[in-house]
Amino acid sequence: MFDLSRLRMPIVQAPMAGGPGSVALAVAVSRAGGLGTLAAGYKTPAQLAEQIAGVRAGTDAPFGVNVFVPQEVPHPDTIAPYHAELSAVAERREVTLPEPDQGDTDFWEEKIALLTESPVPVVSFTFGAPPSEAVEALRRAGSRVVVTVTTVAEAKEAEALGVDALCVQGPEAGGHRGTFDPYAEPDPTPLAALLAAVAAGTRLPLIATGGLATGADIAGVLNAGATAAQLGTAYLRTPEAGTHAAYQEALTRPEFDTTVVTRAFSGRCARGLRNRFIEEHDASAPVGYPLVNQLTKPLRAAAAAAGDAHGLSLWAGINYRKAERVPAGELTERLWADASAALHRDR
Repeated sequence: MFDLSRLRMPIVQAPMAGGPGSVALAVAVSRAGGLGTLAAGYKTPAQLAEQIAGVRAGTDAPFGVNVFVPQEVPHPDTIAPYHAELSAVAERREVTLPEPDQGDTDFWEEKIALLTESPVPVVSFTFGAPPSEAVEALRRAGSRVVVTVTTVAEAKEAEALGVDALCVQGPEAGGHRGTFDPYAEPDPTPLAALLAAVAAGTRLPLIATGGLATGADIAGVLNAGATAAQLGTAYLRTPEAGTHAAYQEALTRPEFDTTVVTRAFSGRCARGLRNRFIEEHDASAPVGYPLVNQLTKPLRAAAAAAGDAHGLSLWAGINYRKAERVPAGELTERLWADASAALHRDR
């Protein structure tokens, strides 16, 4: 069974569902000595199986797959006003908004079946604690199971399931927060303090993530007790990433000068570059993933086709300006060289 502590470079590539995470990116990071990760989110089981096969064809190094834990929307009626509000946007974009599908589980059962029948070294979860039977089945199949947590209470709940490691996500992270309760306001405790608090209550290996962008950042979390550091935004501009051209350009454009946490695109709190869509719709966006995500999907697709970054979900962590146009393998190696130098200086 794969041992996280034996990675040649303790760097995990964040999964980044929705496009940026790609087979080429996962292969490049794993080949370099880190842990590449595929995002199962928003894919059909057949698409996921194809991507897993692609990684296996590209490298025999360990890699992971990240899965969204489905949660029921208890108040779907709250989506209707947002549907009405976005209808005007849909008309301008010349698209039709779908009716919310309350049965959408992102093919949860099928994906767990795929991953138990064709196991991968690491399976990680976000958006909640997976059912204990899923954890047990994956571990029996030979996978290490990791759960993303954002509070000490979540860490305790995940540990009780018998998982192998925790991914400790601070508020500085780009993209969706892994908060178990989507109705709760995300915990603002900075990553450094959150990592220390979680580490004090568990012996499980910890993967630290949230705004990490440099070798010094990686060294900092390793010195604080993490087994590995997870980075996502740092890889957004690499040639291997599937990041849309307008998205990549926005990471460097002066007008996109800050990140904010919003529910506007998906109904779940996520950090991204502030753009026009967020400014116009953040205040009225309801809690309600995946229903809100379904509503905005055609709007985002139309914006992508038009190359309009103001209509895209530009997920990014607080240090997005440090993302570079560098091959992913080279970036991973350089990050680890810089981290190793920093760790040596600290001794």
